[in-house]
Amino acid sequence: MLPGFLFSETTVQESGSGEPVEIASGGRALLSLGITEIVEQQSLDVCVRGSVDGEEWIEEPLRAFPQKFYAGVWQLLFDLDANPDVRFLRVDYKVARWGVGSQVAKFKFYVFAEPFGG
Repeated sequence: MLPGFLFSETTVQESGSGEPVEIASGGRALLSLGITEIVEQQSLDVCVRGSVDGEEWIEEPLRAFPQKFYAGVWQLLFDLDANPDVRFLRVDYKVARWGVGSQVAKFKFYVFAEPFGG
């Protein structure tokens, strides 16, 4: 799987989940969250969940980015060896919007994973 997109650049307006991505190996990975478009007065929460079979998902996220409010790129280290039974990853995201005007959120973002270290 690595390197590759866990969540391809997509515009979202409501909370949801990406498609499961099968991983072939453990090790450490560098996760990059890139927010390329955003409107003011909204927030985005992004986490990565794991699964043994791609159907049943571990309740607790394996890794989560701090809540975001602005465009940019942020990175996190992710130790895939900490959960050796996990063979699938999925990005879950929650959006929120407040203030005046439309209450519909709008984010365009991606999550990319690449090997880190040796």
